[in-house]
Amino acid sequence: MLSAYLNCFKIPELRKRLLFTFAMIALVQLTAAIPCPGIDPGRLKELFGNLNSDAGASGIMGMLNLFSGGAMEKFAIGALGIMPYISASIILQLMTPVIPALSKMTREGESGMQQYNFIMRLLTVAVAIVQGIMFSMAMMEPSRVGLGNVSVVSNPGLGFIIQTIIILTGGSMFITWLGEMVTERGVGNGASLIITVNIVARIPSALVSLYQMVFVGSSTGENQLTILHLLLLLVLFVAVTVGAIILTEGMRKIPVRYPQTRSYAGIMGRGANVQVTYIPLRVNYANVMPIIFAGAILSFLEMGLRYLPMNAATQWLATRLAYGSFGYLLLYALLLLLFAFFWVANQFNPIQIADDFQKNNGYIPGIRPGKPTSDFLDHAMTRITLAGALGLLVLAILPMVLATSFLKIPHTIAQFFGGTSLLIIVGVMLDTMRQIQTYLISRNYDGFLSKGILRNGRVM
Repeated sequence: MLSAYLNCFKIPELRKRLLFTFAMIALVQLTAAIPCPGIDPGRLKELFGNLNSDAGASGIMGMLNLFSGGAMEKFAIGALGIMPYISASIILQLMTPVIPALSKMTREGESGMQQYNFIMRLLTVAVAIVQGIMFSMAMMEPSRVGLGNVSVVSNPGLGFIIQTIIILTGGSMFITWLGEMVTERGVGNGASLIITVNIVARIPSALVSLYQMVFVGSSTGENQLTILHLLLLLVLFVAVTVGAIILTEGMRKIPVRYPQTRSYAGIMGRGANVQVTYIPLRVNYANVMPIIFAGAILSFLEMGLRYLPMNAATQWLATRLAYGSFGYLLLYALLLLLFAFFWVANQFNPIQIADDFQKNNGYIPGIRPGKPTSDFLDHAMTRITLAGALGLLVLAILPMVLATSFLKIPHTIAQFFGGTSLLIIVGVMLDTMRQIQTYLISRNYDGFLSKGILRNGRVM
């Protein structure tokens, strides 16, 4: 394993790409350290202390703080991070099958993709402006988002809002550009890698909190963890990580046969007139999208309740939908399952796949071409999606259970035991490792595994 890391820097092209990626990531981290003007740092630190003490009070602010690598709690110029770009990308992906003009662009080759990417950048700016308005107003009225009543803005008003929108939007677009540069000239997908690095950057603070809970808290007599709790958490972390890898890599291979041409079959010999390929149906086809959608909707619902006049009805609803309550977990589970099937229905088109098979004389063994093939794929994908959604649900609610159970694990620690954080880290790390592995194998170097076992791009 260690030799594989050393081999990475023996290949000139890979070394150049790795160093470029490290430089871009360093610039991203720099944007998380430069605060926006007009904010009192001391009061801001006190304000965001509620994010660690009350996971439910953070809402979407906590998610953005995690994805920005802690830039939000400093209210830095990179506070929005790359999330506006991710949001714009998700919106366009959902709109492409519905709007024929967008669908046509994706099929027009390089020129069409240039127009598509231009629209995505414009939408990114629009999303960044909207989020900039929301968070500048949240800083002026933190009680509205459940962060307390501490005043952190020196001169609140329209001037502060406009100034903050310009700075946050510019910082977000700069990070988006850095992500595109990493994708083009570095290693891995830039946007995903930036989010992963920002999440991993929160691990040291989580380890410090865990150390204080186990060793410092035991001496003060506070409600803290013991060594036994720590060992159980380590075992749970390993088990959850293995489960996340299985969920990310799990797939069902559907065999597809294509008849070969007579000349090719003659070269290969008798019995070689059929080519067998596979169509992979991923268990977790939607990846982390259902978790993000469900969490965002509940966060906006919670935020909307805070703006409503407080009476018996709103108080009852706010109590039933409090973070970690049974009502919250039930609604979260329903939304997650709904969005898992919605994403698959929107992105996976069995009718088109069956038509492509028929046009190329391909068929699934034992299944008639045409509608029977599309029905078979739809039925298989539905069952696989249900299994994946249930596994995703377990990973999604585990951090909530740890944060709200008798252990009272802080949200900064619990978020690494499942949910969006762990799935993003696992998925991006595996994809980046596969890309580096390709460079190593193509140059006749040993990969990350001592016995070089990579089959069809998957670690075996």
